[in-house]
Amino acid sequence: MKFIHLLFVTVLLTACSIGPETVVPKFEPQASGPVWPLPPDAPRYAYAGTLIGERNFLKQEDKVKQKTKSFFAFVVGLVFGEPDYVELRRPVSGLVDKQGRILVVDASHKAVMVFDLKAKRLLKWERTSEYARFISPVAIADDGKGGVWVTDSEMGEAIRLDPAGAPIARLGKGVLDRPTGIARNPDDGRIYISDTAANNIKVFDPSGRLIDTIGGPGVQAGEFNTPTHLYYRSGRLYVADTLNFRIQVLDAQNDPKVAFGRVGIKVGNMTRPKGVSVGGDGRIYVVESYFDHLLVFTPSGQLLLPIGGTGRGAGQFYLPGGVWTDNQNRVYVADMFNGRVSIFKELTAMEEHK
Repeated sequence: MKFIHLLFVTVLLTACSIGPETVVPKFEPQASGPVWPLPPDAPRYAYAGTLIGERNFLKQEDKVKQKTKSFFAFVVGLVFGEPDYVELRRPVSGLVDKQGRILVVDASHKAVMVFDLKAKRLLKWERTSEYARFISPVAIADDGKGGVWVTDSEMGEAIRLDPAGAPIARLGKGVLDRPTGIARNPDDGRIYISDTAANNIKVFDPSGRLIDTIGGPGVQAGEFNTPTHLYYRSGRLYVADTLNFRIQVLDAQNDPKVAFGRVGIKVGNMTRPKGVSVGGDGRIYVVESYFDHLLVFTPSGQLLLPIGGTGRGAGQFYLPGGVWTDNQNRVYVADMFNGRVSIFKELTAMEEHK
C-alpha cells in the first residue's frame, strides 16, 4: 500500500511538472516555402503559416507525439490521457486587432476564437449576454475602442464585445432579417451590415440607430442579390454581392463606383464570392468560395493573380469564407472546411504585378 501511495503522489507531482512549453508563433515565409506565382516568375506572395488552435503555441517538438521519455511520464499518460487541444473547426471570418491578437469567428464553436500572441494562449468568446451564447456568428468588425462587433445571422443582431470579450451592447433587433457581413467607418463610427435576406446594406450610427438603407434586390449598380461579406477602407465600402457574382465598391455617398466579376468556370470568375478585403497599395482580395481560390485584383477590378485550388496543402482551400489583412502585409484566409486560417505575405508592391 505504501508503494502504491508513493507512486500515486509521484504521478501527481509529475503531472504538475510535465507540460508542453509554449512559444509565440511567428508567421513569416520560409526560404523553401510555397510562393505565387511559380518560378520562373518573380514571387509576389509567400505562404507564411497556418492557424489551427492551441497547438500554434507549442514548441515544434511538442506538436508531434513523442515516445514516452520516462516511466512516470508513461504512467501520467495512462492516468490523465493525452492533452485535449482546442482547435478551429469552421472558421468563417476574422480580423487582427490593435493589440495584435488574431480574432477568428468560428461557426462550429459558435464563438470568436482569440489567438493572443503576446500571452501565448487561445481564448474563446461565446457569450452574447450573461445568460446567452452566440447561435450563428458570421462576421466581425473593430468597434474603434479595442472591442469588436459580431453579427449573428440567426439572432438577427450584432453584438458588441469589449476588449476582454464581455458583451456590452447590441443592435439590429427587429430591424435585421439575416445579418452577415459587417464593417465600420473609423471616421464617423457608422456601422454597415449586409442584410442577406433583405438584399440590402443597413447603416447604423455609433449608438445603434438605423439611419440608412443602401440598395435592394436587383442586378443594376447599387442593387444586390444575397450580399454577404463587407469591408470598409478610405471612404469606400466593398460588398461581396454574392449571387450577382461580383464585387461592388461604393463611395462615401453610398454610390456605386466600381463593380467587377462575372459567373463562369475560368479562374478569376466569381461563382460564389464571399470574403473581401483590401491590402497594400489598395489591391483587393476576394475569396472565391466555389472554386477554392483567393483572387487578387487592382483597385479598378483587374485580375492580378489567383492563389489556391481545392486541397489541403499549403495555399490550397476547401470552401474558404472570409479574408482580412494586417499592417504587416499579411493576408489571412478563413479556410472553412479545412478547419484552419491560412496566412500569406505580400512580397512586392502592386506595380510589380504588371
